[in-house]
Amino acid sequence: MTVRVIDERHRAWLRIVLDGPKGNLLSLEMVRAVAAALDSSSAQRKWVTFEGAGGNFSFGAMIQEHVPGPMEQVLPEMHALIRRILALPAATAALVNGRCLGGGFELALACDTIIAAGDAVMGLPEIDLGAFPPAAAALLPLRVGASRAAASMLTGEPRPASAWRDAGLVAAIATTEGVVEAAGRWFDAHLAPRSFVAISAAAQASRLVLRAIAEPSIAAAERLYLERVLPSHDASEGVRAFLEKRKPQWKDR
Repeated sequence: MTVRVIDERHRAWLRIVLDGPKGNLLSLEMVRAVAAALDSSSAQRKWVTFEGAGGNFSFGAMIQEHVPGPMEQVLPEMHALIRRILALPAATAALVNGRCLGGGFELALACDTIIAAGDAVMGLPEIDLGAFPPAAAALLPLRVGASRAAASMLTGEPRPASAWRDAGLVAAIATTEGVVEAAGRWFDAHLAPRSFVAISAAAQASRLVLRAIAEPSIAAAERLYLERVLPSHDASEGVRAFLEKRKPQWKDR
């Protein structure tokens, strides 16, 4: 199983649950399953949320696919999914618990809102693999500012939900209840009483500026990744070192 779909609140709220072994990795299979879940849910929704099973949101991309060939297919499809989420005619949210890293964090960044559990940690560790996160390079500066985004990408250091809340990225932290329960209260307070038409239009309108800047930036970052980073020695060495559980030996080429 890679994705579960759960209807809540008389089908006004669609929950898409990443449910794969080893941290809900965003493999090509998982990316396609999420896209299929969106395709199959054609009814009107006020809210579409994404969450992870098993105590973590997502560890990110599957490292074995971070190589020429597979990545040339995975990356464009992942970015197509990001654009699909940005265009959804519904409000969206990531319900984050545990670790939310790399591609998992990019998926969360595509959502209107992030509601996090108290134990949530979010970050972009791609630099340790000799790479960078293209979608986050476009989205994170628009969410938290260029300086914070650069620091996150260049250091690869994950940060707790409280730090991201202080940066303006996380809307709420569930400290006394589960993140899904906190999301339910948020839905009941803010979306349930309001018109679907208004919510749908407001959600799409609120992303107009974001999409105008982020979508061409994602395309440019994708080209940079595929043409410069992916063919490099260091990107391949980063993957090998990770899989072999050793420090990478960079050659700066």
